[in-house]
Amino acid sequence: MKTGIQGIRIRRAAAVAVTTGAVLAGGALTAAPAQAVATPSIVAKGGYVMNNANGNTLYTKAADTRRSTGSTTKIMTAKVVLAQSNLNLDAKVTIQKAYSDYIVDNNYASSAHLIVGDKVTVRQLLYGLMLPSGCDAAYALADKFGSGSTRAARVKSFIGKMNSTAHSLGLTNTHFDSFDGIGHGANYSTPRDLTKLASSAMKNSMFRTIVKTKTYTAKTITKTGSTRTMAPWKNTNTLLSSYSGTIGVKTGSGPEAKYCLVFAATRGSKTVIGTVLASSSIDQRAADAKKLLNYGFAKLG
Repeated sequence: MKTGIQGIRIRRAAAVAVTTGAVLAGGALTAAPAQAVATPSIVAKGGYVMNNANGNTLYTKAADTRRSTGSTTKIMTAKVVLAQSNLNLDAKVTIQKAYSDYIVDNNYASSAHLIVGDKVTVRQLLYGLMLPSGCDAAYALADKFGSGSTRAARVKSFIGKMNSTAHSLGLTNTHFDSFDGIGHGANYSTPRDLTKLASSAMKNSMFRTIVKTKTYTAKTITKTGSTRTMAPWKNTNTLLSSYSGTIGVKTGSGPEAKYCLVFAATRGSKTVIGTVLASSSIDQRAADAKKLLNYGFAKLG
């Protein structure tokens, strides 16, 4: 009889322990406060992450410190082009020698390898701008969509549009003095401003389509009227292939800017968007971004 009573007690104790364990486990999964997520450490000198749905801040590190932005500048280049009234994406632009000379003259300029004399559509130029980060494509777009009787005037006009757009978006720590990020001492932004800019740009469906594209092959029209199939443009944003849910946005680098990345990813109904500036390498900026995306999604729950 004693053994039977002991057996019942043991079974009851075990049942209580199991039940308690289940409650504890359930509580840990459902009741953990969002702020309990460990804040990540990143190598980049500046960082910012927000909930794209409502603009709520999820992470900051020197988020309002002005820094050189490298080719993340091209987010604004694309935004200005896509904001043109009655934009014809199939309009053709003839590639000028000035665009290729610009690449040669600037050692750090990335290139879409556009061929002088080829006719390239605005759509193709936008892919050439955002995937291989073509400074020649940026020049062509600034020349096309700026106003003035000379190329210099048109470029100045286009950069003016970039700055007026920054002002209209309330980007108080942003200024552009170039169409591509190869600045002249006054091309700067902050992680917070660039994230807000990217969030605004992502409202445009064409922009969203371009920045999540891994490769794009342009077919251009040569001087003689034949079709040239360009070498495929590959997106410099490695997150598209290495982080599930990535939907953009743009890389940047340079002697002063170091390694930058504006990034965005979606999981379910949630989109996290952010920026890292002045990281130490291509791999490190991606690692920094992944940490911040993981953190952002964990905070959102």
